[in-house]
Amino acid sequence: MSAKSSVSPASEAEQPKSGSRIPKFLKVPFWAQILGGLVLGVLLGWLARSQDVSWLVTTLDKVGSTFIGLLKLAVAPLVFFAILVSITNLRKVNNAARLASQTLVWFMITSLIAVVIGLTIGLITNPGAGTGLTPKDGAKPDEAGSWIDFLTGIIPTDVITPFTELNVLQIVFMAAVAGVAVLKIGDKAQPILDLSESVLALLQKALWWVIKLSPIGTIGLIGFAIADYGWDLISKYATFTADIYIGCAIVMFGVYPLLLSTVAKVNPLQFFKGAWPAIQLAFVSRSSVGTMPVTQKVTERLGVPKEYTSFAVPFGATTKMDGCAAIYPAIAAIFVAQIFDVQMGIKEYLLIAFVSVVGSAATAGLTGATVMLTLTLSTLGLPMEGVGLLLAIDPVLDMMRTATNVAGQVATPLIVAARENILDRDKYAKATSSPLDGYDEEPADEPQAVPVAA
Repeated sequence: MSAKSSVSPASEAEQPKSGSRIPKFLKVPFWAQILGGLVLGVLLGWLARSQDVSWLVTTLDKVGSTFIGLLKLAVAPLVFFAILVSITNLRKVNNAARLASQTLVWFMITSLIAVVIGLTIGLITNPGAGTGLTPKDGAKPDEAGSWIDFLTGIIPTDVITPFTELNVLQIVFMAAVAGVAVLKIGDKAQPILDLSESVLALLQKALWWVIKLSPIGTIGLIGFAIADYGWDLISKYATFTADIYIGCAIVMFGVYPLLLSTVAKVNPLQFFKGAWPAIQLAFVSRSSVGTMPVTQKVTERLGVPKEYTSFAVPFGATTKMDGCAAIYPAIAAIFVAQIFDVQMGIKEYLLIAFVSVVGSAATAGLTGATVMLTLTLSTLGLPMEGVGLLLAIDPVLDMMRTATNVAGQVATPLIVAARENILDRDKYAKATSSPLDGYDEEPADEPQAVPVAA
């Protein structure tokens, strides 16, 4: 690492700043900006609904949808180049196949734990009982997922449509093929790799600018949710909503810390100090892919080698979905079965676990988990009209689900890195600051080969 890159962000912050920079004491931490946006959004949403201020509702909707639109704008190229570059970066890691397989194994282990927690909560609380909802309140979605659609839909028919229709799963497939091809070709493909790395850096820089708008986006998203749905809708789905939030909280604040302390043998509180910027942004944006640059940054700051992080985080952002693909479909399936008076047994619960562990890639890291829900319902033979019962409350649920997804996308690489003895524990112990504070000034680390224990 160069002498310049050895200077910590904290040391740089202590150096004299030019007159054009904002004094440090006037800067508001990013977490405080997000919190302020949440509070202001709730107040404006309540005002718009209670006073029937239509123009305020429209404004909040436009602000929130514009922010999400800006995030989605970068999703397709970001996923493609991130996956391509991450696969090629594995050549810098000794025993890369073992790291990749260990990552996948731990993705599956944590997903299985999450789905068991979801099923347990659903069976204990009976979320569909006493809601007043009937099958007539449901409606079939425009598109429903099935295993045939899922498997055949991985391979695109052309190279343009996946980008125009934002089919993330097909984009991941093309990127993986391209990445492996670059590795096989070797030096002749170096210009392509250099271009891909440059484009990825450009996309990440542009997305960081969008991420800095998160406090404003928060006002619109939260405000419109309150103004449009109101507390009446939430009260009708009170048990179901509480189940999702409690299930996600158990996984995020119980399972992950337990695994970190027992398997990785690190301080779980330090994990939340380092990972919190990514978790809070995921809560607001409801997009694992949109949060990916922050997720990758906090994972590196927690001591995971950059070469492994650049593979594990993009891979996780498109496949690691404990909130959307494990807890949510498990509880939702029980909810729908109770509304439609369909009895489920051990076989159905095992099928839910299977779908959650194997089919989580169907969620694709975007806002919402409708595809995963329809895949689960179709596998169980439950009525697709059940999806319509849950769409109204989905944005409220998606915030907590996505925060859980991203927490798992940080925790899993930490566990694998610790088990393979490549985790920088000193760096982990010092990770505290938000990755958005001073990001533009922070120098990048130079690539280094990562040793992996046999």
